Amino acid sequence: MTTHTLDATGLRCPQPILKITAMLPHISAGDLLEVTADCTTFEEDVRKWCDRMGRTLLAVTHKGDVTTAQIQF
Repeated sequence: MTTHTLDATGLRCPQPILKITAMLPHISAGDLLEVTADCTTFEEDVRKWCDRMGRTLLAVTHKGDVTTAQIQF
């Protein structure tokens, strides 16, 4: 299992989700992706994306304006 990181701070909807989707070819089954974003709709967007794509959203944390999502592939 490999942990990948994606910094999507400064990007607005739908760019963080598009960046996650662009990483799919580089992520194997069982890998973890940790995404940080400061878009106000990111948590809702990433939850919907995980549901649609069949991925597991392990955790969502908030620190100030930054939201971090951990996605299991």
